[in-house]
Amino acid sequence: MTAVDTAPDYLDRPGRPRLAYRHVAGAGPTIVFLPGYMSDMAGGKATALFNWAAAEGRACLLLDYAGCGLSDGLFEEQNLLDWRGDVLDLIDTRAAGPVIIVGSSMGGWLMLLTALALTQRDGPGRVAGLVGIAAAPDFTEWGFSDSEKAIILAKGELREETSYSDQPYVTTRGFFQSGEANRLLTSHIPLTCPVRLLHGQEDGDVPPEISLRLSAALASDDVQVTLVKGGDHRLSRDTDIALLIDTVARLASAN
Repeated sequence: MTAVDTAPDYLDRPGRPRLAYRHVAGAGPTIVFLPGYMSDMAGGKATALFNWAAAEGRACLLLDYAGCGLSDGLFEEQNLLDWRGDVLDLIDTRAAGPVIIVGSSMGGWLMLLTALALTQRDGPGRVAGLVGIAAAPDFTEWGFSDSEKAIILAKGELREETSYSDQPYVTTRGFFQSGEANRLLTSHIPLTCPVRLLHGQEDGDVPPEISLRLSAALASDDVQVTLVKGGDHRLSRDTDIALLIDTVARLASAN
C-alpha cells in the first residue's frame, strides 16, 4: 500500500483552512516532507520517502499546504508565511520530538523558515537535520525578471505556463511581497544542525549556485552539497530518489 492509496487525515483549524496530511508513527526523528510551489504530497519523492519510512518503522509526515492538493483554502490567498504556519501547525500536532525536514524547491525555503521558527521557540535540538532538494530560498528575488516583478506588483499576479502542470503557475502580489520580506541568502542563517543539499547539475529552474550560496550562508559546520550529474529540477529518477532516501536514512540513523 502506498501513501497515495490511503485516505488522508485532516487537521481542522479555527479561522484557517483545513489541512490534509498523512502520518506514520515510528522511531527516531519525524521526517517531514515539504513539497514545492503548486505541488502536493502525492508526488513521487514524497510517496517514496513515506513508503520507505513506513517500511523501516520510522516516523514520517506529509502535508498539503492550504490551497494545494487535498487541503482546503484558495491558492491565490496564501503567502509564504501562511504556508510556514501550515507546516508548524502540523508539526506541533503530529511530531512531538525532533524533526528532519526535507524541502523540495520552494519547500526548501519553507524548510529553512520552519527550522528557524522551531529553533527559536524550542531550541536547537528540535531540528535534527535538513535535506534540500533543489532548494529555492529567495526565489522571488532571483527567479523573476524585472519586467515580471513589475507585472506582479502592478497587476496583482503573474501567470506563467509550465511544463510541470496543465495549469499555469500563478504568483500573486501577496506571495511575492511575503517572499521579499523573508529572504535569507543575503545574511547569516543561524541554523547549526546537519544540512544536506541535493541539486541537479542540469536544473533549468533553480541554478545549482543557489545551493552553494545557501551552504555559505548557513551557520552549521556540517553542510554537504551534492551536485547530481544529469539531474534536472525534479530529481525524480530512480537513482535520484535512491540518493534522497539514502541521504535521509543517514541523517535519521545518526539521531
